[in-house]
Amino acid sequence: MLTPVDSEVAFTSSPWPTVAILASYLLFVLKVGPWLMADRKPFDLRGFIKAYNIFQILYNGSVAISTSYILFVLKPYDLTCPITLPQDNWLKGAERFLSNAYIINKFVDLLETVIFVLRKKDRQVSFLHLFHHIAMVLYVYIYGTLYGPGGSVSLMMLMNVIVHTIMYIYYFLSSISPAVQASLWWKKYITIAQLIQFAGMMMYCILILSQPDCQAPRPVAYVAGSLSATFAVMFGKFYYRTYVVKTRKKV
Repeated sequence: MLTPVDSEVAFTSSPWPTVAILASYLLFVLKVGPWLMADRKPFDLRGFIKAYNIFQILYNGSVAISTSYILFVLKPYDLTCPITLPQDNWLKGAERFLSNAYIINKFVDLLETVIFVLRKKDRQVSFLHLFHHIAMVLYVYIYGTLYGPGGSVSLMMLMNVIVHTIMYIYYFLSSISPAVQASLWWKKYITIAQLIQFAGMMMYCILILSQPDCQAPRPVAYVAGSLSATFAVMFGKFYYRTYVVKTRKKV
């Protein structure tokens, strides 16, 4: 049983909510959802999708701006070796709030797959998609439980919410109309931004691990670096198949 280091971090007082959410998620998107939709027409969720995308833009954008202000203006961390703030630090509440906001949003992200199932977009429920969502939920849960909010993941969190803000801006624009979607030429650059994010995370983890006296938790750097490398390979293959191979076939 994991022992929470900070009981005020979301979902870390017990593993069962996280286990129940992930089990229900997999059961619905792999079994129950496809079975329910087998003889039904796809749901028209265009209004909900627009609202969901706007919510994600505002949510991720707010976390990005707030985290940037704390990291680069207030500067509570040594970013070359960041450690979680002590309980009596005046920014501890902000650190905890932003960490909770980020963790909660990883659960909200699971709705994306539910939308795919209800719209019968089965091809989008790929192994890469499921692995990415589940791995992120498990990672933020375990980190929050073992090490508390903030610290060495703050800069990596910032990279992630910036990419997600850009991604949901694209999703919102593409949901306006087929004509607008056809005019969006920068879809592939979202994947490139994700690959740059993973490379940045790996380099950051290497920087932390290269300092023998750094007190930032080394297991976090190892896990985050390995996970980023795995994502880089998987997203790299997706980019190659989607934007390189298909382009060559068209030519």
